[in-house]
Amino acid sequence: MTGKGAKRGQAHLQPYISKQYYHRYTPIDHAVWRFVMKQNHYFLKDIAHPAYVNGLRDSGIKTESIPKVDDMNRSLAKVGWGAVTIDGLIPGSVFYGFLASGLLPIATEIRNIQNIAYTPAPDMIHEAAGHAPILLDKSYREFVRKIGEMGAKALASKEKLEVFKAVRHLTIVAEDPHSPPEKVKEAERLVAEARKKVKGLSESDMVSRLFWWTVEYGLVGDLNNPKIYGAGLLSSVGESQSCLADDVKKIPFSVEECIKTPYDVTKPQPQLFVCKDFDELAAAIDHFASTMAFKKGGTESLDKALQSDNLATFVFSSGLQVTGTLATIWKDDKGEAVYIRTIGPTALSFDHYELNGHGKDTHHKGFGTPIGSLEGKIALENCSLSQLKDLGIIEGSKAVLKFESGVNVKGIVKSILMSAGNPILISFQDCQVTYQGQILFEPSWGIYDMAVGAAITSVYAGAADPDKFFEWPINDTDSLVDAEVQRLNELESLYAEIRSLREGTEWNKQCWTRLEKVIETLDQKYPNEWLLRLEILEIYKLQNSSHPNVKIISELLGNKTWGKSVNQVIQRGFTLINNS
Repeated sequence: MTGKGAKRGQAHLQPYISKQYYHRYTPIDHAVWRFVMKQNHYFLKDIAHPAYVNGLRDSGIKTESIPKVDDMNRSLAKVGWGAVTIDGLIPGSVFYGFLASGLLPIATEIRNIQNIAYTPAPDMIHEAAGHAPILLDKSYREFVRKIGEMGAKALASKEKLEVFKAVRHLTIVAEDPHSPPEKVKEAERLVAEARKKVKGLSESDMVSRLFWWTVEYGLVGDLNNPKIYGAGLLSSVGESQSCLADDVKKIPFSVEECIKTPYDVTKPQPQLFVCKDFDELAAAIDHFASTMAFKKGGTESLDKALQSDNLATFVFSSGLQVTGTLATIWKDDKGEAVYIRTIGPTALSFDHYELNGHGKDTHHKGFGTPIGSLEGKIALENCSLSQLKDLGIIEGSKAVLKFESGVNVKGIVKSILMSAGNPILISFQDCQVTYQGQILFEPSWGIYDMAVGAAITSVYAGAADPDKFFEWPINDTDSLVDAEVQRLNELESLYAEIRSLREGTEWNKQCWTRLEKVIETLDQKYPNEWLLRLEILEIYKLQNSSHPNVKIISELLGNKTWGKSVNQVIQRGFTLINNS
């Protein structure tokens, strides 16, 4: 989805696409990737859902080095999907927009060794090793696309936006190896403070929780012996094992329970939800979608848009789409919306195409219009041109429109925009609009464009025609040149040396000399470098050697106090070496 290849309706996603600077990955980065992938191939074959195990085998994702996103894009293209690179955490609506378009957004960063078991920040391991393989399963990827469509249209709250900013800051700080502990704690405090300001759950919050407990942290199958399918678990060397332990509560999946249950991205999850199969997931979210504003419409949905204080689209029963930030809703004595007004740039569209002359430049201060039928229960959108004439709605003539709600529109009809023989927009000159003695539009304000529609059938986040509304330039990231030269520091050079020895076609006396030199440097300067020592043990194993260094390194790795999570990872590394 780059350059001229961007599809209609995806231009608003383009600014979030970055480039994978493959040359920036260090030998240590590749070693981290290799370790996790080898662990996944070995340990997940019996505890992950077969769709993941098969996908890992068939996706073409390599174990020895970090994959190129272009290669992943070609692999996913076989099933009608694609992959795009992004730069870290992106807004939820954008993330879901990618999924709704059949695109897997991939963060190109990779976790450091300290966070090898788990990181809250999106990275290549999470996206490529967690999400991508299982997307080759048809029923699963259709579920993901559906939840993407829901998330892209879900209405959020302004308070939730502040939470997103705080969480994004936390993930950046937590993944930075140079961040002092106090800086991480401060970032965590800001997240907690932002969350305290959130009142209730918005649609976006509900979809986010549903996504977390399914796509990210879902289990599937028998409640007493489930399999893993959530990408957050599949990409976590530690939690992929611990999640199946008895101390992690297993709960039968239901949308309601998922929505009730908050989550913490920085800690292992104390409970997980188990669905029967992917078909159950798809059916459940279809039912949930029917309760959302983009499906229900009406006053309740307009209220949600008002509370969000963000850009949204309101669809009238005529099909006319109004995109803007809702500022005011006038209601009748029954609490039903009879008139709405947006503030700031607003655009009018039909069938997701912006109407000529009705973009943000025309309606830059906002847009107001009545909702409802004329007296006598006459729905204007059902009228033909001749029926409009009978109602006195004739171009060039003065008309008086009295709505059942009490809204009155008086003015000279300037134009009538029709679609399939029915009106969708009527424009007036010298127009006055009133409601219960309140003036809603004055003749001196200019042309009055009135949306036609007895009801609001849908309300959703974002723009009806995003390509027109946002007008962001499309950057051709393919034109960026990837540098070929990289300077390695000493530790990175040691990792590169061990990779070279492991991948060499011939093993001889000189290789032993090179290996011992690496060990000597490690002992002198890098006593805490456990991953490279595991790779060295692997080489001894491959060469069927019982060299004294094997015992020395093994004892060092086994006896040193590394911390609980690293100790677990090292033990799994031992297991893999001894059984390969």
